[in-house]
Amino acid sequence: MTAIQNLIATGSTNTAPPVSATSGADIQDRFLKLLVTQMKNQDPLNPMDNAQVTSQLAQINTVNGIQQLNTTMQNMSASFMSAQSLQSAALIGRTVITDGNTLALVSGGQVAGGAQLAQPADSVKVNIVAGNGSIVRQIELGPQRAGLAGFQWDGLDNAGANVASGNYSFQVAATSGGQKVDATTVRAGTVSGVTLGSDGLRVTVGGIGDIQMQQIRNIM
Repeated sequence: MTAIQNLIATGSTNTAPPVSATSGADIQDRFLKLLVTQMKNQDPLNPMDNAQVTSQLAQINTVNGIQQLNTTMQNMSASFMSAQSLQSAALIGRTVITDGNTLALVSGGQVAGGAQLAQPADSVKVNIVAGNGSIVRQIELGPQRAGLAGFQWDGLDNAGANVASGNYSFQVAATSGGQKVDATTVRAGTVSGVTLGSDGLRVTVGGIGDIQMQQIRNIM
């Protein structure tokens, strides 16, 4: 059994303390002790040749190098996330656009959304839908060019009354010459905070809630 194999075997038994995954120096020290012991107790009639020793040294150097690379990558990742978090703080107070069709309304407030139109449309309509599936408000946007067509909802229903706070959704119907125009729904809101969690950077957006940084389509 080679010194590398001995090192793995002793690290997995109950009689030897586990080796720290972050301590390359400990692993290298144990490897050298095992290698010296192996050479002391080798068969004089069948000694290890230079190729065997060189091969085992190369193996431990490879293991140690991989550990050092992992540590370096972890440090780089942590530094990158910290720098990105600081840069993301500049988003606070800015308006961002993200995919989706849900709106978080606070009674008396306003929320914004829109659609990315694949081509010009001569008619664009937005239906605001309550949780029970009923349409509480229809907004006519009229003719729109290809690209982003936005709207604001003031929280009023079709009768002009304030609707309750809560989560709503919206649907966009766009046509050109009576033919349907592809429309991808998007939401817009003002960034009020940025947090760094286990799943990466998250942005708190008014009227939308918490979203991941990569979900932002545009920054206004």
